[in-house]
Amino acid sequence: MQIGVYGSGYLGTVISACLADFGTPVTCCHPDSSRMVEMAQGRVAFYEKNLTEVIRRNVRAGRLAYSTDMESFARKAGFIFLAEDTPHHLAELVLRIAKLAPKAPVISIVTPVPVGTATLIEKKLKESNLRAALISQPMFFTPGCAVEDFNWPDRILLGTNANESVLLVKQIFHPLVMRGVPVIVTNHETAELAREAATAFVATKISFINEIASLCEHVNADAVNLSLALGLDKKIAPRCLQPGAGMGGLFAESDMDSLDELARENGIALRVLSAAREVNQNLAENLADKISGIVQSVQNKDVGILGLAFKPNTNSVAGSSSLQLAQSLVSRGARVRAYDPVAIPEAKVQLNGTVRYCESAYAAAEGVEALVVGTGWPEFRGLDFSRIKHLLKRPLIVDTKNLLDSVRLRAMGFEYVGVGRA
Repeated sequence: MQIGVYGSGYLGTVISACLADFGTPVTCCHPDSSRMVEMAQGRVAFYEKNLTEVIRRNVRAGRLAYSTDMESFARKAGFIFLAEDTPHHLAELVLRIAKLAPKAPVISIVTPVPVGTATLIEKKLKESNLRAALISQPMFFTPGCAVEDFNWPDRILLGTNANESVLLVKQIFHPLVMRGVPVIVTNHETAELAREAATAFVATKISFINEIASLCEHVNADAVNLSLALGLDKKIAPRCLQPGAGMGGLFAESDMDSLDELARENGIALRVLSAAREVNQNLAENLADKISGIVQSVQNKDVGILGLAFKPNTNSVAGSSSLQLAQSLVSRGARVRAYDPVAIPEAKVQLNGTVRYCESAYAAAEGVEALVVGTGWPEFRGLDFSRIKHLLKRPLIVDTKNLLDSVRLRAMGFEYVGVGRA
């Protein structure tokens, strides 16, 4: 079966490449010809761990093609994934595909959409005397782990009224179904709501552990060991229960905004979600307060930040607590030097010339009063800390991700400050 994926952004790029890696012929379509050429050459507009290798491998094998010919795309694809990053003009796109297709197409909506979107599109199809089988299929990707998340999902969630469509999806995702990945079939509204609710729940977990980390610092408790103890409870699980990490990512804020708006429209107050978002938004200011207190004001002082991406293995700075920390330090009069392995171009857009960007972690450490680990890139564990110590004006490391070996660093003579650690 020929698979079609419409979209050249984050979702479309990941999904088309990973589906082709299953051995299925896939065509990725979008009217942006320059983007299509770049992707066919393996040049992706964003950084995502292992994605470029997957694209190049499948283009070479002839399984993955890129096209701007919408008419040919709609005619030939037996199954189409709509995977734009935003839902603008989604209904018009479905109607256009339904008109061009020789028979009623099967269309899976992966694009994050407000609740009720698929039902509204089905109504418009009926009013236009057009036919298409719609599936609401949210995919739960984490930037930096998207290829892994695609190949090892926790579940496949399908909102549809058509049993034949479910069988087609199971055929396409046969490697996952045979591995035992659960397939949940429900209605459109439940599938659409699940994505936003999952994002909100993760935000709540992260906000909770960050509040508890603040308590740990006052009662001589260790938030890292506490997180492990809580996370090993099968009712909680350890992922996303790490202090210091803010809730960020490409779709996180839009998911929570959409859920909040839906609740307000229906007269429901999501107080826990509101509190979780407030904790998340205050994280950078709290970290800036901590650093300022340690160095007795950051005014006219140099501070180095290692990492600007919202998490490792991605260049996304959307919702990055590290980037927000840089902004907060600058607003307090600090001179900030920053290094990130891949996210500097994206950070420059947000920080607007207020930060000095460095080509290495060592350059970011040179002459600063405090060196802050802002993103948990694994490479930061392997730095030459003897060299770092000689570069720093004051041997102070503030580890906002609890990434480094605190015992070793303190033995080397560093002042080490973690999050939620006595």
